[in-house]
Amino acid sequence: MGDKHKLKVVDVCHVSPPPGSVLSTSLPITYFDIPWLRCFPIKRLFFYEFPHPTQDFMELVLPNLKNSLSLTLQHFFPFASKLVCPPQPQKPHILYLDGNSVPLTIVEVSGDFNFNHLIADYRKDVKDSHPFVPHLPSELILEDGTRSVPLMAIQVTVFHNCGLSIGVTFHHVAADGRSFHHFMKSWASICRSTEGDYSITLPFHDRSVVKDPNGIEMNLLTLQWSLEKEFKKDTGVSHDILADNLRATFVLSLAHIDKLKQWVSGSVKCKSNELVSIHISTFVVASALIWVCLVKSEEESKAKEFSDNYTETFYHFAFPADCRNRFELSIPETYFGNCLDLCFVSLKRKELVGENGIVEAAKAIGKKVRELETVALRGADRWILDYKEKMESGKIISLAGSPKLGVYETNFGWGKPKKSEVVHIDTTGSFALSDCKDGESGIEVSLVLDRTQMNNFNGYYEELLTGP
Repeated sequence: MGDKHKLKVVDVCHVSPPPGSVLSTSLPITYFDIPWLRCFPIKRLFFYEFPHPTQDFMELVLPNLKNSLSLTLQHFFPFASKLVCPPQPQKPHILYLDGNSVPLTIVEVSGDFNFNHLIADYRKDVKDSHPFVPHLPSELILEDGTRSVPLMAIQVTVFHNCGLSIGVTFHHVAADGRSFHHFMKSWASICRSTEGDYSITLPFHDRSVVKDPNGIEMNLLTLQWSLEKEFKKDTGVSHDILADNLRATFVLSLAHIDKLKQWVSGSVKCKSNELVSIHISTFVVASALIWVCLVKSEEESKAKEFSDNYTETFYHFAFPADCRNRFELSIPETYFGNCLDLCFVSLKRKELVGENGIVEAAKAIGKKVRELETVALRGADRWILDYKEKMESGKIISLAGSPKLGVYETNFGWGKPKKSEVVHIDTTGSFALSDCKDGESGIEVSLVLDRTQMNNFNGYYEELLTGP
């Protein structure tokens, strides 16, 4: 960033639910959780305007922030729990014991610092966000080989007289995006309810609602165990690896989205009668646009590695689909944990980079979304294997986040976030979608690419948004 600043830790504490408010509880993992047992930690940042001295934060804000977090963890206790992985063939589970806590670190930024740089959409060094998200505490390995894994850590960073950030790192096995943002919005609601008269929607913790008549859980767990030796513990990402990478946010306006929808629906109507089998939504056209731009920009930046022989090569797009409130699964909307179907769409290179690449991509994604309306969990017993195979091909792009999560509704009493970022896309190669901070009907697209590919991506993005 070029700013001369220092980060100083001013407080480290551990926040627990109120004493005696949560009984010791063991939650079994379900087949929805198993694919995330060894994934990278999820890292999310929220930036807020806070034009006050650090002392004001410490004296007037922090006590309420801690107390409201404690009250929130009373209802969202899995985040204060541990993932317990005993020796095989015993199954992993999430265990809460009275006194379990979430580490909360308070950091002060001093010196010459440009807070507006962090909340800007323009390109910036990928490492700029790293100091503001915490690391999960180290896991413990007991004498019998059982692993005890902490599930969440929180860091609040105060930027003197201009702003603050809340950085959260959590293990995906504890919760998906919907459950996490349920937690964050509940914490925010309790925090801004100064009179203690808060009202939140309580999470649903009964794992027995996840039925498994086809034995998906055991199939996935057996496969997970067989792949254990291939997994490497996350020790962070070398700054050398990320040295040339940039983070940027692109905003797709409502006008852009409508234009893409008209383009796709018009092309499909002209060519076939398959429009009824395709779901043409904001998610579909936005994902199609980004998928095509990413494939084209990568190929241009690595032109020497590609030739006409690659025209038949398949590229893959992976995205999650929420399974709550599906009539055939009967899982309530407030279910806390993971409840995602892992979906894959594949197209040949020549289809994606061709003249109608966005149309072809939207048709493929739209058909998969339409299929999900009638058939859930098709091929679920192969989730892990399918993802592994596609990752090894080097031709997969995945999605993090969703515009439906309402990230910018997370108001602790300081107003809506000025910016929110999904930091872990640095390491996963995903792109992220969210709602817009300006409250309009558009969406934000966040990417991390090297400098050359970012330039190429921007060119294709602007070109394709101007029309077919």
